[in-house]
Amino acid sequence: MTLPDLNRRTVVAGAGALAAAATLTACSTYGKDDSPAPTEPAPPGPAGPASGLAKTADIPVGGGKIVGNTVLTQPTAGQFVGLDTTCTHAGCKVTEIAGGTIICPCHGSKFGLDGAVAAGPATRPLKSKSIRVEGDSIVEG
Repeated sequence: MTLPDLNRRTVVAGAGALAAAATLTACSTYGKDDSPAPTEPAPPGPAGPASGLAKTADIPVGGGKIVGNTVLTQPTAGQFVGLDTTCTHAGCKVTEIAGGTIICPCHGSKFGLDGAVAAGPATRPLKSKSIRVEGDSIVEG
């Protein structure tokens, strides 16, 4: 068997065709998941509302807790307040609740447990978020 004459043009064209084929193969499988589809539905999560933020017992009287983008406080026993974590001064996120005060780390603004400005530079209160108590859970809405 004799080998055909290979010239530079034939080799370059062959390499280009090989690269194109490899690229098309890689692109045709991009983003596909090879894992098998689940055969049974996932078991239900813990009992309670789907939008539960926290348990009432987790929010201390005269304090609070930051859950995601929501500040949950309990200024007085049984009174729960939901606030947005975005500071009204420069848009930073409040990160701490200490001594009955919500604190923004960026410029030192402080807010009461009801969201009212306690110390600037912020001049507007934190925005309220709608929450309610369902049983022993605090939920959105």
